[in-house]
Amino acid sequence: MKKAILLGDAMIPGEGFEKAWKKHLNKYAESVIVNDWESDWGQLQYRRLEVEKHGPEIEEVDETIKNEGPDAEFLMGLFVPISKNVMETMPNLRIVGVSRAGLENVNVEEATKRGILVFNVKGRNAHAVSDFTIGMMLSENRNIARAHHSIKNGEWRKTFVNTDSIIEMHDKTIGLVGFGHIGALVAKKLSGFDVRVIVYDPYTEAEDIEKHGCEKVELDYLMQNSDIVSLHARLSDENHHMIGENQLKMMKPTAYFINTARAGLVDQDALGKILKEGKIMGAALDVFETEPIPENSIFLELDNVTLTTHIAGTTAEALTNSPYMLMEDVQAFLEDGDPKFIVNPEVLENSEFKNWLEDLKN
Repeated sequence: MKKAILLGDAMIPGEGFEKAWKKHLNKYAESVIVNDWESDWGQLQYRRLEVEKHGPEIEEVDETIKNEGPDAEFLMGLFVPISKNVMETMPNLRIVGVSRAGLENVNVEEATKRGILVFNVKGRNAHAVSDFTIGMMLSENRNIARAHHSIKNGEWRKTFVNTDSIIEMHDKTIGLVGFGHIGALVAKKLSGFDVRVIVYDPYTEAEDIEKHGCEKVELDYLMQNSDIVSLHARLSDENHHMIGENQLKMMKPTAYFINTARAGLVDQDALGKILKEGKIMGAALDVFETEPIPENSIFLELDNVTLTTHIAGTTAEALTNSPYMLMEDVQAFLEDGDPKFIVNPEVLENSEFKNWLEDLKN
């Protein structure tokens, strides 16, 4: 009897995955176990951030997996950690799926060794994050959040740190670090502002960037010439703290720094120092090394930074649609369609996986 385990959380409850499974994959498992890995919102934010920083191996195996996992072949979720220990608990596991672009909660290398095919969902929140990024650019430069805060506190504030150098977007240079789904959408949405967009992304060819009306440049050039720098890269060992004090010092004193991607891309201490010293005009940040942000964070002392609570990717559409995108792609794979989200295609040549797949289809 084929079995699937669907583990949601406070952001996307298990029932959301269950509905998507029933629509796309119901015929592939006689038993479907549904639960939540972490149902408390605050705890979810803390645990998922720790997993993103340190990997899934820091978490204990979920109780549902311990109890139901030994004979299950599918495991789907959002932030549930899928570690080596999870795979050892689930010796029959063959397909793993997470309804997010990030893979920090999946030990992909171990899955590949064991012949487990991994799916994720690229671009599920690309529109959400790209919309939010434009909003952060405008909010920090035009003091939208600060003016709102002043009114709420009985003030009518008209002067700000950047009063003498508030910019209009027209004719400005916007530098995008990273040009995946989100970066490309930010560029598209910026086109109506009549700006110049320059891009640093060592993994994207210049011609692909130019197709979007943008220009590929080196990182130093981008930092030196941008009026707004916005991060859209995925975090890896190679690019951890890629933006440090040296890079930040290259920025114009009138420039703004936006991060709706990953906190680990930036040396947070260096950014706080640069902002405090007024070396750049301001920053807008949605992500932090520790969340919630610590009470002693330097960012809380500053008047030239806009802070939000890691909400750039959180829209109704981005959340509710992603389990369906995941299950639909797995269905396409199982029915010889055209899957888009396979992470480790080398597993398709694994003999044990091929035998399992043939048995499933028969």
